[in-house]
Amino acid sequence: MKIENSNNPLILVVFGATGDLYQNKLSVSLFNLFTQNLLPKDFRVIGFARRLFSDLEFQNLTRESILNKNKTCDKQILENFLTHVKYVQGDLTDLQSFQNLSLELGKKDRENKICSNKLFYLAVPPNLYEIIFKNISEAGLAIPCARDLELSAFATGSGVTKWTRILVEKPFGKDMDDAKKLDQMLGRLFDEMQIFRIDHYLAKKNMRNLMDFSFSNGISKSLWNNQNIEYVKIALYEDDTLKDRANFYDGVGALRDVGQNHVLQMLALVAMEAPDKKLHRDIHEARNVVFQKTSLISEKIVHGQYEGYLQEKNVEKGSKTETFFRVILGIDNSRWQGVPFILESGKALDNKEVFVEVCFKNTKGCFKFLISSHNNALDDAYEKVFYDCILGDQTIFVSTGEVMAQWKIVTDIIQKWQSIPLVIYKKGSKAEEIK
Repeated sequence: MKIENSNNPLILVVFGATGDLYQNKLSVSLFNLFTQNLLPKDFRVIGFARRLFSDLEFQNLTRESILNKNKTCDKQILENFLTHVKYVQGDLTDLQSFQNLSLELGKKDRENKICSNKLFYLAVPPNLYEIIFKNISEAGLAIPCARDLELSAFATGSGVTKWTRILVEKPFGKDMDDAKKLDQMLGRLFDEMQIFRIDHYLAKKNMRNLMDFSFSNGISKSLWNNQNIEYVKIALYEDDTLKDRANFYDGVGALRDVGQNHVLQMLALVAMEAPDKKLHRDIHEARNVVFQKTSLISEKIVHGQYEGYLQEKNVEKGSKTETFFRVILGIDNSRWQGVPFILESGKALDNKEVFVEVCFKNTKGCFKFLISSHNNALDDAYEKVFYDCILGDQTIFVSTGEVMAQWKIVTDIIQKWQSIPLVIYKKGSKAEEIK
């Protein structure tokens, strides 16, 4: 199915649209899809946030955001894109604001004389998820048509069933109990097929290539096992410091920020069995089977904090939040039993690089699979996130079973390191120097 052939209008609402995620990632990704004719002909992007903006002011912000990333883009195409961009001011915690949004979306449907597909993107801190989910549901936004249009001819339009979908950024919850609470609420308010939990690393081309490599040419049966592999190292290194992310990051830390999702998903793609079919449910289940068998196998846990972290803006006094971790996990199945999986990630290191390194026995060397670095240009993962969500393809998104299994692994790690001192390391350190 190609989106550009769809006659169904699309309204894409970005909650938290004046924040960094929209300005740095989402706006340019949507523009790139537009330039490739990969959005429906009739679409509208609505920014929703507390800031008092007019449509023109939000269009100006969007223009500046896109030009900051792509100074050579076709200016006329950019101006055409901006005609699809609108703004609704509202409070994310206020039900009335969501009811006002519902009226605005209903007005668009009446103008078109057809109900639009609706896509809601939560570009907000996780502590706002619960109230936003409730407000979406109570304002009637979880259904494709405004309530007074549900039984009208507008609801069928072209004869194609309309949909409403929700895109949720990681991390999903702050711990296992919180994740369960959110999941139970989502189950009451929405159908699972409406929920798209984002781990944008799964949308990266090199991550998809990693999965294909593991399954190709019988490699997973001949070499991809404990008879041949000494260890697997999965690393996500950042050279940046916290910068202005303290309000989100402090109290969350590296393990919850990237370990619970990106790093564990890389482990799953390396270790999962090739499913008989490549439908999204089969892929999700294959990854979840890995998580169910994964646990700590070593007490050698390192969690650290870079020098100067406590002086960063908005960091709590005396904070013990980790900016680096290293753990060793094992997978209790016939293919991987006895193979250590070394997972590490950190901020303020000497380089920026994400990779999987598979080292073979008997001095056969190591294979390094580069996911991203300063030196390689990747396709934009958020373009695929939007594209697949509009298509309704959940393959690169994360199931509720995976989320719970990942939190179980992370919760065990956090409990174990409570008695382990926090290591303080210098900015620009090599990961291997942090012990």
